[in-house]
Amino acid sequence: MRRSAFFMPTLKEKPAEAEIVSHVLMLRAGMVRQASAGIYSWLPLGFRVLKNIERIVREEQDAAGAQEVLMPTIQAADLWKQSGRYDDYGKEMLRIEDRHGREMLYGPTNEELITDIFRHAAKSYRDLPKMLYHIQWKFRDEVRPRFGVMRGREFLMKDGYSFDLDFEGAKKSYNKMFVAYLRTFARMGLKAIPMEAETGPIGGDLSHEFIILADTGETEVFCHADLLDYDVLAESIDFDGDLSPIVDYWTKYYARTDDMHDQAAYEAAVPEDRRVRRRGIEVGHIFYFGDKYSQPLGAEVTTADDRQVAVHSGSYGVGVSRLVGGIIEASHDEHGIIWPEAVAPFRVGLINLKVDDAACSGAAEDLYGKLMNAGVEVLYDDTEERGGAKFAEMDLIGLPWQLVVGPRGLKNGVVELKERRSGERQELSPEAALAKLAS
Repeated sequence: MRRSAFFMPTLKEKPAEAEIVSHVLMLRAGMVRQASAGIYSWLPLGFRVLKNIERIVREEQDAAGAQEVLMPTIQAADLWKQSGRYDDYGKEMLRIEDRHGREMLYGPTNEELITDIFRHAAKSYRDLPKMLYHIQWKFRDEVRPRFGVMRGREFLMKDGYSFDLDFEGAKKSYNKMFVAYLRTFARMGLKAIPMEAETGPIGGDLSHEFIILADTGETEVFCHADLLDYDVLAESIDFDGDLSPIVDYWTKYYARTDDMHDQAAYEAAVPEDRRVRRRGIEVGHIFYFGDKYSQPLGAEVTTADDRQVAVHSGSYGVGVSRLVGGIIEASHDEHGIIWPEAVAPFRVGLINLKVDDAACSGAAEDLYGKLMNAGVEVLYDDTEERGGAKFAEMDLIGLPWQLVVGPRGLKNGVVELKERRSGERQELSPEAALAKLAS
């Protein structure tokens, strides 16, 4: 993509309404623009990141055996009344009436709707187990929406649901999602730690929050340092096998947020030199809640010995749009965003320092064409801006690599390659730079 054609309305100054780093940088980088309180339009740069995160989430859900569906954003209130949550949920739920006077709501979550879908389809134990998920926009009417996409009213979420015959089967589904979440966040360059959690309005008696460490995080976390050293991507995963050893490893260590923290238990469980006390951001939450929804909604199956039993369920959420802000909070410096390669909107920022120089433009155009042909996503700054402004903008938007073509380097047969994360620069021949970026 040529910068001259790319819609990316960047800002030089910090927006007055932005309080935290991710909100500031997303606005300055031209990723989003506020439509109303807590509701944002996603512009091309931000939308590319959002789609990359969504792709990774989808790949790991599919690998775990979950099947994708798509449920509506507007739900009938009757189902929520049947489950008993309609009045309990609170003012965060947006309640509406259609033209016929029927009570409807803008779904903040989908336990009732997916259980209704399942109860009309599954009749026998042979129909189990099943895991279904979708990636859909949600709405929760926060009293004070703030911090940009980190705590907005409208947000993109992956919510998944499992259906099993009994607790033993439900625990296997829970473990699949537990491991899938570890892999999902690790693939995004994040260290996410599962922590014991309250179940909140969804309910249930088994629950973990997945927390990424960030100095600007919204909550304080306490954990064992060994959890920071485990590389979940280093081993191959058989989702049809026994995943309990992996789950047992992550849950045998102390790991809690401040609202679940017990200082005496922490000091007893964690040696002083292995204690980690940091700030963190929740990016995912998984629950097992048994028959909390299947019982009132009548989601029952016939067992092998001809009994009728309510199915056991769990739900599994990932804040897809929230992750954009979370990654920035965990990965930035004083100059701007530092994207992990897996989610970056482009892999390379190609900078032509002198567009009116024939040799410079010829070399830059040649590299642009060859990188594109090699399948490398490139943002090519072909504008007439001065070099300093181009460098500043590339640092702001945080692409993993910057490839700089200038007249002085070309006289010596080299271009400059800068890694955004480390700041390391090296001079290479155009051919060597191309080979490195296309590998």
